[in-house]
Amino acid sequence: MTAQEKSLLYNLLNKADCLFSGKVSSDFQHIDFENDNDSVVEQNNVQAQAGVAETKGSPHAEAEAEIKKIALSVAQCNKCILSKTRTNTVPGIGKIPPIVLVIGEGPGADEDRTGEPFVGKAGQLLDKMLAAIQLSREDNCFIANIVKCRPPANRTPLPEEAQACANFLQAQIDVLKPKMILAVGNTALHNLLDTTAGIKKLHGKFFNYQGIPLLATFHPSALLRDESLKRPAWEDLKLFRSKLLEIVPDYQSSYLNGGSD
Repeated sequence: MTAQEKSLLYNLLNKADCLFSGKVSSDFQHIDFENDNDSVVEQNNVQAQAGVAETKGSPHAEAEAEIKKIALSVAQCNKCILSKTRTNTVPGIGKIPPIVLVIGEGPGADEDRTGEPFVGKAGQLLDKMLAAIQLSREDNCFIANIVKCRPPANRTPLPEEAQACANFLQAQIDVLKPKMILAVGNTALHNLLDTTAGIKKLHGKFFNYQGIPLLATFHPSALLRDESLKRPAWEDLKLFRSKLLEIVPDYQSSYLNGGSD
C-alpha cells in the first residue's frame, strides 16, 4: 500500500470516529505514512516506464543520435595511418533512417576538404544515378564509405585501413537498418563480401549481406574514366530498382514527397 492510500484510509477512519462518537475532533494523531516496499517497486516501475516513454522519443531521433555518436568516434579515431594525413573525417551523410545504404570506397580530395562523401565529380554522377531510380541522399538514402579518411593520392585503402574502419561501418548498418545496400566499386565489393572477385564479374548480382539484399555496381569514378561502363551500370540500377519495389513498393513516394515521413 502506498503512503497516499494509507493517509486516505486513515482520514476516513478519523471522520467515521467523529461521526459515531459525536466528537468535534478526533483523538487520531497525525501520522506521516510511508510506502510499503512492494508499492515502492510498483511506483518505480511506473516511473521508469514513463521515463522510457519520455526519453525514448521517436525511432528516427534515436537513430540520428546514434549516428552522431558514431561520427564523433570516427572523428577521434587514430587506429591507422590515414588519421595522420586527413583534413576531415568523412563518416557519412543522408536520410536517417534510409531505405537504401550506398557504400563506396573512401573520401577523395573534395570529401576530405568538406567532410561529406561523394561531393566531387564522382559524387555528382552518383547523385544523377540515384535520381534516375528515385533515390537521393536528401530523401531516402544514406551514403558512407569503407574507410572514413582519405587515402593519400586517392589510392585504394589498404586491408588494415579498411579493417580499422570496419566497426564504424558495421555500427552504422546496425543503426540505420537499410532495406537494401548498393555497393559501388571494387573496394566496397571486396570488403563487404570478403571476396577477391572483380566488379566486372559480380556487378548486377544480388547477395545477402547480414539479411540485407546487396547489389554491386561500378563506381562513378570508373564511369567517368570509361563511358562504356555506363550501359551495364544502368542495367544494374534497373535491377536494383525492381528488387527495391518488391521490398518497399511505395519507396518512390519518399523521393517525390521530399523525404517526408
